[in-house]
Amino acid sequence: MEYKLLIDGQWVNAGAIMEVKNKYNGQTVGVLPTARREDVDTAIAAAQRARDVMADMPAYKRAEILLRTAALIRERADDLAKTIAAEAGKALKFARAEVDRAQSTFTIAGEEAKRLHGETIPLDAVPSGDGYFGFWTRRPVGVIAAISPFNFPLNLVAHKVAPAIASGNTLVLKPASSTPLVAVKLCQILQEAGLPPGAINLVVGAGGTVGEWLVTDPRVDKITFTGSPEVGRHILSVAGIKKVTLELGNASPVVIAPDADLDFVARRCAVGAFYNSGQVCISVQRIYSQKQVYEAFTEKFTTASQALVVGDPLDERVDVGPMIDSREVDRIETWVKEAGEAGAQIRTGGQREGTVFYPTILTDVNPQMKVISEEVFAPVASVISCDDFEESLRQANDSKFGLQVGVFTKDIDRVFKAVKRLNFGGVIVNDTPNFRADHMPYGGNRQSGLGREGVRFAMEDMTNIQMVAIRLNS
Repeated sequence: MEYKLLIDGQWVNAGAIMEVKNKYNGQTVGVLPTARREDVDTAIAAAQRARDVMADMPAYKRAEILLRTAALIRERADDLAKTIAAEAGKALKFARAEVDRAQSTFTIAGEEAKRLHGETIPLDAVPSGDGYFGFWTRRPVGVIAAISPFNFPLNLVAHKVAPAIASGNTLVLKPASSTPLVAVKLCQILQEAGLPPGAINLVVGAGGTVGEWLVTDPRVDKITFTGSPEVGRHILSVAGIKKVTLELGNASPVVIAPDADLDFVARRCAVGAFYNSGQVCISVQRIYSQKQVYEAFTEKFTTASQALVVGDPLDERVDVGPMIDSREVDRIETWVKEAGEAGAQIRTGGQREGTVFYPTILTDVNPQMKVISEEVFAPVASVISCDDFEESLRQANDSKFGLQVGVFTKDIDRVFKAVKRLNFGGVIVNDTPNFRADHMPYGGNRQSGLGREGVRFAMEDMTNIQMVAIRLNS
């Protein structure tokens, strides 16, 4: 099927044609043009022209567009889910869950569009403010460059697009080149829902060209990016003075206290480590278990992981599909081999079949191994024995990343100790770090990023505070 780019309300052809492949069988599922420099320039100019239209649009109208978008996503859920499963390799059951979440994200944005406001401020709290009346409000920043990743090609686009529209901004969207089709379908839905021309523009191409043109353009007022720490650092170095939100990597830990329900923890960790082939920023990667339950948990975790069905993501029975491409399979295969040569033991998995890498559990690892120190972003998890809860917290915290962490315990004292000690953007108690509700603040500390997503929190970052001080006649 042929697709086009969206620029200034028109679906247009552009540069070289790119094929989008089914990640499991390699068949072409769609073709679309890549953006040239002049296409990106035209898209940014269109977003600039639409700035006033969106900024002046009443909140209730923005809300209506967002809620209509949510309704259309619900109507087309089956097609959207199958598109995700084919182009991203995500198991259909999890693709359906992503579509449900995207519908929720737009619904939340429709509600939040009507709640964006400032407040009064008592300027006469200081002598210099005597005789003045003050209030502040929020104004849209303007043109937003939204750069989204392959692993949630609909809902992570939604987390950039929905709050931008809710707060009265315009966008140039660059989805991941490997998974652009569902983003095209979302833009079609937004047009049908009544979004004005130029309010969203879609361009596709490599990060080194299309992405670079977007982030360095002085007409762009804000960048919102989800991807690797390396690219995030580069964006900060070249973007200039503009707002930047970065959602980057993690090496997600789980801490298991001896009082935890090991059967439940094992099942949750198996899903948390291996759904979407571990290609999630908050996938379970490092599991710290106290030694008195280490062997029991490892056996249960291995059994739960081996029960997962691996295969074609379009098969309703499948839990684990392929990785995004063969290069990523090559990378993780090398990392696992290096860990094995350094003493790690493979409890299950470790083998590949085409672009599929089987769920893999490692033990006897050390902090210097890449499977521990770096973000795996693959279906590989390691289990580590610790002497006590304090040691588990210390090792979980020993990372350059800090996105989310899971802690399993029934002891409230342990819960508050973990909350106090762990330097992460989110501490998830009695579930894995994969938990995310789409209205909660979501983002990381340390090398895991800057700013927060979650609709209301993203809207705050997509607006500027405008202070108004009125001198009163005396």
